[in-house]
Amino acid sequence: MGKIKIIFFIILAFIVYKGFVAFKNFEIGVSDRTAKIEELADFEKEGEVIGLMMYLGDPPELKEHFFTASRSLCLKLKETAEENSNAYYECAKVNAVIKGKKILSIIEEIEVLE
Repeated sequence: MGKIKIIFFIILAFIVYKGFVAFKNFEIGVSDRTAKIEELADFEKEGEVIGLMMYLGDPPELKEHFFTASRSLCLKLKETAEENSNAYYECAKVNAVIKGKKILSIIEEIEVLE
C-alpha cells in the first residue's frame, strides 16, 4: 500500500508541475501575441523607448532616430556609427510615438544615456 501512495503522489506532483508550466507559457504567449497583433494592425501608441539619435548641422538638429531594444545595444550602435560618420550621435530615453518597432516622432527627450 505504501508504494501505491508514493506513486500516486509522484503522479500528482507531475500533474501540478505540468499545469504550472502550461499556465506560465500561456501568460508569456499571450503578451507576445498581443505585441505581434499590435504590430500587424499598425497601431500608433505613445511610450518611453530607448533610441539612437543622429544630429547634423550647426547648431545640431535631429535628423534621424532609431529604435533600440536596450541601452547596451544603443551604446554599441552609437560607437559603431561614430566611427563611420561625422554626425553627432546620442542614446536617449525618449517619449515617442511608436508604431511596431519604429519611432515615428519624438515628443520629448527624457534622459541622455552615457
